[in-house]
Amino acid sequence: MARFKAHTLVIALALACTGIAYGQSNEPVEPIPYPEAGDPAKIELGKKLFFDPRLSKSGFISCNSCHNLSTGGSDNLATSIGDRWQQGPINSPTVLNSSLNMAQFWDGRAGDLREQAGGPIANPMEMAFTHELAIELLASIPQYVDEFQRVYDKPEITIDEVTDAIAAFEEVLVTPDAPFDLWLKGDETALSDQALAGYQLFKTSGCVACHNGPNLGGRSFQKMGLIEPYQTSNPAEGRVAVTGIDADRFSFKVPTLRNVELTYPYFHDGAVDTLAEAVDIMGRLQLGRHYSDEENAQIVAFLKSLTGKQPEIVLPILPPSSDATPRPTPFED
Repeated sequence: MARFKAHTLVIALALACTGIAYGQSNEPVEPIPYPEAGDPAKIELGKKLFFDPRLSKSGFISCNSCHNLSTGGSDNLATSIGDRWQQGPINSPTVLNSSLNMAQFWDGRAGDLREQAGGPIANPMEMAFTHELAIELLASIPQYVDEFQRVYDKPEITIDEVTDAIAAFEEVLVTPDAPFDLWLKGDETALSDQALAGYQLFKTSGCVACHNGPNLGGRSFQKMGLIEPYQTSNPAEGRVAVTGIDADRFSFKVPTLRNVELTYPYFHDGAVDTLAEAVDIMGRLQLGRHYSDEENAQIVAFLKSLTGKQPEIVLPILPPSSDATPRPTPFED
C-alpha cells in the first residue's frame, strides 16, 4: 500500500509539472496538441505549393487565397471567389487544426488532407486547373524538380507527391495554448469568470454532444436544424451528396470552434456575421434553447477563449519560372 501511495504521488507531481490539473482531466474537450515533428524539407516544399498561385489556371489563386493564414485560415467571405470571379457554393472552412478532423470538406468527401489538397486544383469553380497541367508546370521549374527529388527520391513528380507535401505543411498548422487550453492544463486564472460560466452553460446545454474533442468539432456529421428548420437559399445539401442517402440531406461536418472569433462569417452558407447571432441561432435550431442576453454573452466569451497561438509563418520565396514553364491562360473558356 505504501508503495502504491508513493507511486500515485510521483504521478501527481509529474502531472503538476506538466500543468495538467486533475480538476480538468475529465472534460469532454482536450487541449490542442503541439504539432508532431515532420520532415522539414517536405513541410517547406508543401508551404511553397500552398502559397503558389501557379497551381491555378489563372495564375492568381493559391491555397492561401481561400485559407488565408493571416485571417484564421479562412477568407472571411460568405463563400469564396474562384476562377473567373465565380462565387463558390459554400463557406470556406479554416485550414487551422484541420488535421484533427475525421474528414475534410463540409460533406466529408475527402478522407484526409492529402485527398483534400487535390480537390481545389482541379475544381472548375476554384483553381480550375488539371492535375496533369499542374504537374507539367512544376516539372518545368528546375528548383521544384530538385526539391521534389530531394524530398521523395523519385525521378518524376506526380500529384501524389504534391498533395502529400501540401498535407505535411497543413499538419503543422495548429493553434495550441488558447486561454481555454491553459485552463484545461491547470491554470485557474486563464479564463475570466464570464468565459468559465459560458463553458459550463456550453456543456449543460448540450453543445458538447457535437462540439467535443481537441478541435471542439470535426468528429461527426449533424443535421442543420434539428428543432427548427434552417432557412437558407444556399444550394449545398450536405452529406447526401456523398452517400446518396436522403436522411443525410442537410447534414454537415460539425465545424471546429477553434479560433472561431477569427473565422466569420458562420455556418456552411456564411450567412451569419457575429458570434452572438450564431449562438442564438444554434441554441434555438439545434437545442431548443432561447439564451438570455447574459447567457449569450457568456458563451461568446467562452468561444473567444478558444483562439490559440497562430502559426508563425515566414512567407516562402517561390521558385522562379523558367523559359519552358507553361503559361496559364487567364479567363480562357
